[in-house]
Amino acid sequence: MELNNNWDLLSLGEVMLRLDPGEGRIHTTRSFQLWEGGGEYNVARSLRRCFGLRTAIATALADNPVGRLVEDLILQGGVDTTLLHWTPYDSVGRSVRNGLNFVERGFGARAPLGCSDRGHTAIAQVSEQTWNWPALFAQNSIRALHTGGVFAALGDHTPAVAKAAMSAARTAGALISYDFNYRPSLWAGREHSAAEINSSLVREADILFAGEHDFSHRLGVSLEGIPHGPERRHEILLRAHRAYPNLRAIAMTERIVESSCRHHWGAAALVDGNYFVVETRHVEVLDRIGCGDSFAAGFLYGLLTGKDPLWSLRCGVAHGALAMSTPGDTSMATLAEVLKEMEGGALRTER
Repeated sequence: MELNNNWDLLSLGEVMLRLDPGEGRIHTTRSFQLWEGGGEYNVARSLRRCFGLRTAIATALADNPVGRLVEDLILQGGVDTTLLHWTPYDSVGRSVRNGLNFVERGFGARAPLGCSDRGHTAIAQVSEQTWNWPALFAQNSIRALHTGGVFAALGDHTPAVAKAAMSAARTAGALISYDFNYRPSLWAGREHSAAEINSSLVREADILFAGEHDFSHRLGVSLEGIPHGPERRHEILLRAHRAYPNLRAIAMTERIVESSCRHHWGAAALVDGNYFVVETRHVEVLDRIGCGDSFAAGFLYGLLTGKDPLWSLRCGVAHGALAMSTPGDTSMATLAEVLKEMEGGALRTER
């Protein structure tokens, strides 16, 4: 490991290949478009490519041509690969492989569809010894650590790896963010342990990204008796903060789906005890996959650059909206476009 790196944010998680049939279906296509993506990685890439911050990814790949392709895509995204752990490949993938994610975007009445092929991946087999977290945080300047529930779900030891990284980050004074990002398919057969594992990791964080149903079904926050209406979001966030008083900020996106290509999109947050909201508005959707990660990146960008919480929330909502206008897991937006979207946007052709 190279020493004396300066990173605004380090993400810990998996990077997969996303295979996208475009306007077609997975089960009938004859060609796929290729992207890289992963819940935690998407945040690091957006912060680097859209917002210009210095980011790195701690991940693991099987050392074969597919893994080298993923590495090349990460490098194109500008994310530092110093902490990429290479696992020897056994020539056929019996013991280790790289993850694939087949994704349909959906259209109209047809919902998006994902089909994961990610068993026995290199990242699922990492242990607490894969990275020396105390030394890493002591010998490098790292302002923030980002990880989440996708990484925690991948393997028997990944929750312990996440906790060790978060503990080292805490000792070093780094900001810690955790995206709950619950995926039923990743917790299949272990649903009973999902709440316990995630709750334990949330207690190590400063910032939590989660949805309304995550609080009630997976994080032990009772929503009983909260009426529907404008104040519901505020009360949910207050109850979540009472359950997890360690959290400095809790951010929750709000999405009303009319069809796969027509959503209403907004967000609310509780930051240092103060409530902020960006009301939902209509957005046209080309590809919704990864927009929550783009929201998290915009929100974190605001906090990391000293902006106020409402500005940070508006930045996250704007960046998420723009991410839904392009294909792939990660944002193709520029900072100038995000700032314009925050001011209401403009559809006049740029020449």
